[in-house]
Amino acid sequence: MKAISILGSTGSIGTQTLQIVEEFPDQFNVVALAAGSNLNLLVQQIEKHKPEVVAIANESLLPELQNRLNDLLSIKKLPRLPQLVGGADGLKTIASWDHADLVVTGIVGCAGLLPTLAAIRAGKDLALANKETLIAAAPVVLPELKRSGSRLLPADSEHSAIFQCLQGTPWAENARLSTGIPTPGLRHIQLTASGGAFRDWETNDLKNATIQDATSHPNWSMGKKITVDSATLMNKGLEVIEAHYLFGLNYKQIEIVIHPQSIIHSMVELADSSVLAQLGWPDMKLPILYCMSWPNRLETPWKRLNLTEVKQLSFFEPDRKKYPCMDLAYAAGQSGGTMPAVLNAANEEAVAQFLKEKIHFLDIPRMIEITCERHKNDLIEEPTLNDILLVDNWARKEVQENLKRNSL
Repeated sequence: MKAISILGSTGSIGTQTLQIVEEFPDQFNVVALAAGSNLNLLVQQIEKHKPEVVAIANESLLPELQNRLNDLLSIKKLPRLPQLVGGADGLKTIASWDHADLVVTGIVGCAGLLPTLAAIRAGKDLALANKETLIAAAPVVLPELKRSGSRLLPADSEHSAIFQCLQGTPWAENARLSTGIPTPGLRHIQLTASGGAFRDWETNDLKNATIQDATSHPNWSMGKKITVDSATLMNKGLEVIEAHYLFGLNYKQIEIVIHPQSIIHSMVELADSSVLAQLGWPDMKLPILYCMSWPNRLETPWKRLNLTEVKQLSFFEPDRKKYPCMDLAYAAGQSGGTMPAVLNAANEEAVAQFLKEKIHFLDIPRMIEITCERHKNDLIEEPTLNDILLVDNWARKEVQENLKRNSL
C-alpha cells in the first residue's frame, strides 16, 4: 500500500486525489494533508481519511481546527488526534513527512514552490501538479533532484500524456525520471490545448469579455485562475517551459496545437517519424491516478473512450493575435534565468487583478509584457532560490505599480 501526502487537499487536485484513494482503499492511504483555509472541507477530509498529520496554511485557524477535531474525538469519530501544524513551516512538514511514499503537490502558484522543494530535499517522489516548481525555479530544482534522487511524475494531463507515450522509449530508459536529460530518440512534442473559453470568439470581441466569460471552460472543471490561464493560453505557454525542463527539449521542438475535443492530451514524435498520442475523456483523475500507481496501471470502472461517440478530432494552429500570452511565454523561456519566474509571477498578479475587476481581460498580457520588459536589464542567468523569491515578489509589486501608474 502506498502512503500519500497531499499539499492542497481542499483544491481541485487534492479533492480528486482523495476520490482516487477512496476508490482504491487497498492501494493507497493518506498519511498527511495540507490545506489553505477551507476549514469545513478539511475537517471532513480528516474525519474520513484519518491522517497522521495535518497542516493549515492560515495559522489563525489552528485553534478552531483543534477544537473541531477534539469534538470529533469525543464522539469517537476519530481514533486519535492528528499532529497539527500551520503556516509555511507546516506545509514543509507535510511535504517531507517520514511515512509518505508519494507527495501530491496541488498548491497553485509559487506558494507551492517551497513545500515542493522540501519534499525533494527529503527524497520524496512527487506527483507534480504545481507548474511553478519548474517554471519559476528549475535552475534550483534540477540540481536538488539530482542530489536527492526524487522522481517527478507529471500530474497535469498534457505532461502526463507525454510521459505515458515515452514509456519504453530511450527517454524513459536513460532519464529515469531525472528532468532535463535530452534523448536523441525524442524529436518533437505537441501540447494540445482546448483553446479555452474564447476558442470560438473573434479576436475583436475580446474587448467585451467578462469574468464570467473567461471562467467558463468548455471542457474542463478547474479553479478560476487556471481557467483564466486557459482563456489567455498562458497555461499552455507555461506548460511549454515546463516541458522544456521535464523532457530536455529546446523550444523549437515544443509546439502548441488547438484541439477542441480535448481527447488527445498530447503527442510525441520520435526520431523514426512515429507519432504517439495518449487519448482519454477530459478527466484529471486519470493522470493523477497514473502518477499514484506508476509504474503500474490499475483497472478502473470509469467511462471508456468510444471514438465513434466522439466522431471527430480536429486540430488548429493557435491565433497569435488572440493569444499573445503564448509568445510571451516562449520568449521568457528562451531568455531563461529569472525571466520565467517574472513571467509567472506577473501572470498570477495580473489574473488576480482581473478577477478583482481591477483590469480588463485584454490588460493581462499587456501587464505581463511590461513587467518582463522592465526585468530584461536585471535578468539573472543562474539564480539562487533567494533570487527567484526576490524577483517573484518584485514582479507582483511591479504589476500593482503598473496599475497605479495607469500605464496600460
